Amino acid sequence: MSKCLSVSEAAEKLGVCAETIRRWDNDGKLKAQRHPTNNYRTYSEEDIKKVSFLKILDSSTAEEHKHIRPKRAYNSIELFAGAGGLALGLENAGIQHILLNEYDKNACNTLRANRPNWNIIEGDVASLDFTSYQGKADIVTGGFPCQSFSYAGKSRGLEDTRGTMFYQFARCIKEVQPKICVGENVRGLLSHDNGRTLETMVKTLENLGYDVIKPQVLRAINYQVPQKRERLIIVGIKRGTGIKFKYPKPHPKIYTLKDALKKGELYPVDVPSSEGQIYPKRKKEILSMVPQGGYWRDLPENIQKEYMLKSFYLGGGKTGMARRISWNEPCLTLTCAPAQKQTERCHPEETRPFQIREYARIQTFPDNWEFKGSIGNQYKQIGNAVPVNLAYYIGQALVEALNEQEA
Repeated sequence: MSKCLSVSEAAEKLGVCAETIRRWDNDGKLKAQRHPTNNYRTYSEEDIKKVSFLKILDSSTAEEHKHIRPKRAYNSIELFAGAGGLALGLENAGIQHILLNEYDKNACNTLRANRPNWNIIEGDVASLDFTSYQGKADIVTGGFPCQSFSYAGKSRGLEDTRGTMFYQFARCIKEVQPKICVGENVRGLLSHDNGRTLETMVKTLENLGYDVIKPQVLRAINYQVPQKRERLIIVGIKRGTGIKFKYPKPHPKIYTLKDALKKGELYPVDVPSSEGQIYPKRKKEILSMVPQGGYWRDLPENIQKEYMLKSFYLGGGKTGMARRISWNEPCLTLTCAPAQKQTERCHPEETRPFQIREYARIQTFPDNWEFKGSIGNQYKQIGNAVPVNLAYYIGQALVEALNEQEA
């Protein structure tokens, strides 16, 4: 008998958000059953297996990607650069970096080891003066942390954001005056503080003279990334430039964990062996019982109760717990700690977390991109990164927009 999945469980299986599942349900692409006691929507596991990413994906928005070359050298400044996922993707798209700022010393060492020619400034962004770069950068980017603001003034101006990292991002834009600014963040920013946080960010950029394109969540699996990761992208265009920006169209193929770790279209060789964390003895015994693509609900009930403790009785999907990824699906979103109980990412065949190089491949870093710091810090750098291929598609959209303005 087919197992019934909740909305959140179905969303995890298909690599989309719960709102998308409900929309597909309303559109007739998925057929829900109603739970007899609480009337919640549930879905047959068999029905979920029949759903194809490519059938649900609007074919009119998917196309083969053609590399667009810059008509001239486009320069970028990046704040909160981390391990370089966004910067590398933009570089692959043909964008040059004239400054990258990052606070974490290990991430800075990673950047220096891989790109000694980049101008990397380590330290607190609040101490930097960007006025000397005015007119020299076409693009300013940054993956600033999501923080609440004070709404006492309600003017939604730059001062409303003081004390946050977004303030520093906006200050850089004010001082540099780029043609385009790009912020990236987690999907949760859409609902953070009932949407007021994002509203303030948009209003602040508008007050600085930028027309903000409607923020959009980009799903990494649509951009040659074998991972169910989502990033919110905020794009501002300097008023009066005439630049028209369009978000990148999805690639027609969805890549899986097998594409990440085995020789194929994404990588010319199997993933090299590397260092990685291990599970404690009892945890390994329990996870060894989980099949490919399975999670805690696939364990015997007595083991479920032992492993989940009080969470067993709380309901909900919790599909990331005791999760073993299948070769034939994109990986769940990588986190900063692959062995953490809430966010296990177990190898399909071996009962262990993904190793460093496996983690990096799932984020589409090249095998020669070296990470510095402790094992834990390397996982953190990779887990926090923007997937390189997603960044490349964003970069190509930026190049296309700037090219049209140059015509």
